[in-house]
Amino acid sequence: MAEHFLIVDDDPAFTRVLARAMTRRGFITQVARNVEQALEMAQQQVPDYASVDLKMEGPSGLALIPQLRALNPNIRLLVLTGYASIATTVDAIKAGADNYLPKPADADQILKALQAEPDSEPGDSDIPDTPLSVNRLEWEHIQKVLHEHEGNISATARALGMHRRTLQRKLAKHPVRR
Repeated sequence: MAEHFLIVDDDPAFTRVLARAMTRRGFITQVARNVEQALEMAQQQVPDYASVDLKMEGPSGLALIPQLRALNPNIRLLVLTGYASIATTVDAIKAGADNYLPKPADADQILKALQAEPDSEPGDSDIPDTPLSVNRLEWEHIQKVLHEHEGNISATARALGMHRRTLQRKLAKHPVRR
């Protein structure tokens, strides 16, 4: 019997490619564009696997995680995002995600992350040989402070000792890869 895979993402090109790839791998695949649509689909057909985008129109994908987990306690959940940071990773895991990947990620990476053993020993994951760049560390720190101030730009700028406009410019850029 084929397993059900729910893809929750507002990017039509990405979901089209991922859905096709997962279908080729034997999954029955459904695509939802937002949290409401995903919950409706999951109630009709409870998924075995789910890939959830962090930032979408409406509520964050994090809001969906406990609801999917309530429908199927054994579901394997992965959070995918183009705005990966340590703070959002912690939030995703606390919400109940099994794993977390930054975009872009291909179908093989997604399946590997979803099928990873939940009780694997620390240090079993691939740790890069090179440290993060200064730009990436700065971006991570800004995200952490922004999270601590609940998204308040002015309070974050004060805490970082920078002008609000400078912070807004830095936040408008996409995260540095490494």
